Parts: sequence; structure tokens; C-alpha cells
Amino acid sequence: MKLYSSIGPNPRLVRLFLAEKGVALPVEEVDIITGANRQPTFLALNPGGTTPVLELDGGQCVAETTAICEYLEERFPQPALLGGSAEQRALTRMWWRRVDLQVVQPMTAGFRAAEGLGLFKDRVRCYPAVADEFKAATREGLTWLDGQLGEQPFICGEQLTVVDLLLLSFLEFGAQVGQGLDAQHCPNLARWLDGMCMRESVRNTR
Repeated sequence: MKLYSSIGPNPRLVRLFLAEKGVALPVEEVDIITGANRQPTFLALNPGGTTPVLELDGGQCVAETTAICEYLEERFPQPALLGGSAEQRALTRMWWRRVDLQVVQPMTAGFRAAEGLGLFKDRVRCYPAVADEFKAATREGLTWLDGQLGEQPFICGEQLTVVDLLLLSFLEFGAQVGQGLDAQHCPNLARWLDGMCMRESVRNTR
């Protein structure tokens, strides 16, 4: 297998997922700033033009972080990052969807509509008139998530899951583009983030 990676929170998620699994794959970096992901060579791998992409041993290519992580979980089931039982997997997927809807999507839209407009305006539809609303929705989502987290060590409870890696990837990204976590309003998430940043997988994949 081979991973096509780049800067950005989605490739970061897959690299963290592999690191937590203890799996090392060949990695080819794709320069998305210069638009290498929009060139015919890369579009032959992923017509969507997005990173990351996982090239399988048989030559097939899998894009989209959910599909990639679920495939890697099946290939390398330990440690379980999507849950070790049917109940745990259901809860993991539930929280994955919640974090995606309440944090990831509005944060990404807010970035593309403001700081990232120059990079994305000719590639995807952006909404600069409502950039502030997207960013406000992100803050509201994080405040809600902070209350749900409480004193739990991880988003889904007692065990680290892909949801923690997803949220970490986007909070790191948010801090770089003017949407950093407000520790005063989200003390539980701030405590969680401090703990996540101490993990070996996080330190070794920066």
C-alpha cells in the first residue's frame, strides 16, 4: 500500500490513525498549494482531486478519510480505533458524525470563505458573505461538545478512537487559520487537547 498525503487536517487524520496502529506505509507528498492534486496524474488516482488517497496493493485507490480509516481498521484491527464491539462501533460512528457536522464542516467552510478564499475560490464553491456565520457555528459546536465531553478522557468515553484523532486534526488546523479553541469557554476540550498533544503518535507525526 501507498499513501498520498499533503498538508491539511484530513491527511493529518490518516497519518495519526496509522501511527496509533503502529503501521508504516510509503508516503508520497502531494503539493496542493501549487495544485499538483489538480493535475492529470493525480486525478487518475482520485478524480475528486482531494488528499489523502490510499493506493491498495491491487492498484485500487481509496479516497475519503472515513473509507480509508475503515479499510485500515479491517486490515489492522489492533488497537481498535473504531470500537471493539458492535456497541462501541455504533457509538464511535455516532460521535464521528457529530464532530463532522458540528465542527469539521463549518470550520472548513469558514476557512474557505475567508482565509482560504484565494486558494479555493476557483476550485470549490465558497461563501465569503457568510464566513463569520460558519465560524460562529464552529464555536457553538465546540461549546456543545465541551459539555458532552465533561471529565471523560476521550470523546467516546474511556478509550481513544478515530473521533479523537479527527477532532485533534481539525483543532490543530483551526489554530493555524484563526479558529483556535477558546480554552476559557471550552475547559474540558482544552484539558483533552493537552492530553492528546502528549501522545507519541501526535508528537511523531508533526
